[in-house]
Parts: sequence; structure tokens; C-alpha cells
Amino acid sequence: MTGFLLAPTAIATQIMLGPSILDGAIGFSYPAALAAEQNSSGFQTITGEQLSQMLLRKDFFFVNVHIPYAGQIDGTDAFIPYDKIAQNLDKLPADKRAKIVLYCRSGRMSEIAAEQLSKLGYLHVSHLSGGMIAWQASGRALTEH
Repeated sequence: MTGFLLAPTAIATQIMLGPSILDGAIGFSYPAALAAEQNSSGFQTITGEQLSQMLLRKDFFFVNVHIPYAGQIDGTDAFIPYDKIAQNLDKLPADKRAKIVLYCRSGRMSEIAAEQLSKLGYLHVSHLSGGMIAWQASGRALTEH
């Protein structure tokens, strides 16, 4: 009975503290659990460097979801407020398998919009980590249109 009582405590400790020597001991792998959580979101998070490379061979629909408008990254196809994304599906590709990349100023609004699109059945949604702030911090420019 003691082993039974220790296992939940060990798992709770593992979750709170992260990876430890317990990883192999009770069959719980913190990195695997973390990866499963990230993959279950239904969308990907990309870096500015990844986006820069993707823009060289643009094969995705690129959406600025930041409100209020604060500039944009070259190649943007549409401006749709993050909190109105579900009401503006007509502005997005009709094919829910199309690649869609979202961005905003800091990454938070695009993350919310990406989650919403994933829940609506879009299969290839990504958002820019750090948004336009990170994009500019890496030496890349914004445009005003």
C-alpha cells in the first residue's frame, strides 16, 4: 500500500518540479508530456527566422490579427481582428487544409486566433512567436499600408 501512496506524490512532485531522476522510475516523462500538451493545441508556433524562410517561398495565407492596426509584415494577405476571426472566415481560404500563418504585435492575439481557427477545423495554422516586436528586434522591418 505504501507504493501506491508514493506514486501520486512522486507524480505531483514531477509535475511541479519538472524533469528529475523520477523520469524512468515511474514511467512518467516530463518532456514527453510537455510535447503532447504543445501538440494538442492544434496549431504551431513559429519563430521569426522560420517565417523569414517561409516568406521566400510563400505558400500560405498570411494574416495580421493585431488590433488596433500597428503596421504589418511584407507579404500580408489580410487584416482580420483576432477577436473577430470566427466571424470573418469568408476572408480566409475555403479549404481548411490550407496553410495559414497569423501574427500580431506580441504573439498573444495571434495565439488566441490560432487556437480559435484550430477549434473550427483548420488543420495547418501557425502563429508568430513574439509577433512584430520580435520580428523588428531581429532587424526585420514592418511596413505601413
